[in-house]
Amino acid sequence: MRTLDLAGLGTVSAIGYGAMPLSIEGRPDPARAVATVHAALDAGITLIDTADSYYAPGGGPGHNELLIARALAARGTAADEVLVATKGGRGRTPDGGWSVDGDPARLRAAAEASARRLGVEAIGLYQLHKPDPDVPFAESVGALRDLADRGVIRLAGVSNVTTGQILQAREILGERLVSVQNRYSPAVRDADPELRLCADLGLAFLPWSPLGGLSRSSLDGPGEAAGPAGTPFHTVAARHGVSPQQVALAWLGGLAPTVLPIPGASRPASVRDSAAAGDLRLDAADLELLPPVVPVPVPA
Repeated sequence: MRTLDLAGLGTVSAIGYGAMPLSIEGRPDPARAVATVHAALDAGITLIDTADSYYAPGGGPGHNELLIARALAARGTAADEVLVATKGGRGRTPDGGWSVDGDPARLRAAAEASARRLGVEAIGLYQLHKPDPDVPFAESVGALRDLADRGVIRLAGVSNVTTGQILQAREILGERLVSVQNRYSPAVRDADPELRLCADLGLAFLPWSPLGGLSRSSLDGPGEAAGPAGTPFHTVAARHGVSPQQVALAWLGGLAPTVLPIPGASRPASVRDSAAAGDLRLDAADLELLPPVVPVPVPA
């Protein structure tokens, strides 16, 4: 697969893998889950995104991290061959919702627990899952700085943040801040300012839920209506003989040099299809059909 050379992260696959579907509601059986991780590795994916909060209601933290660790161990994959990016600061509620906890002490404890579950001396990339409105953002990010100083994590990232919070995190973490993970897809593009800021600063931008809304008619591009086949992404997919999902991921990857989509999958076939987007090149005729890329001013 094509690779990206990103400051801080180094050389990584152009498409990552979001492992959340392997552990939450509707998750596959353990054998299929491990087979899906192995399919990602076989397809050339070298960044796997997880979190301690990826578990079904009624379960306990770390289900996804333990699964990833087992799958990598079963394949004999060394820690330096794959970047496992995990997150802390969220949990599950009994009714299936999501909680937020950015308390610095609890973040430090959560990171240490994640390192144990992953079986690593230092987590490759540790991300604040979401700012806690009840905790000053600087204090939560300061916990990541402390973890890096102690060697519990190597690199840090933030997720679900604004441009102002990205700049604040950069002031606190310096060059150890290497990534931002926000929701972004063909249908949900309100993180344009954060994406552009990351490109300007050289930070990896990891769109979560990158395939959201792919079938919606609202995805019509400027050059052609969707028609009976679906969205313009379906039209372009037919031209190349690939899936619309591959077209959407290739489109995302072309938005800026630091964009690295992390689509989820619960089946080997799905993760292989997503990985193939890393080598899909869209030409000018394709891009005329797809949603335009509108530059967003970057804050000074």
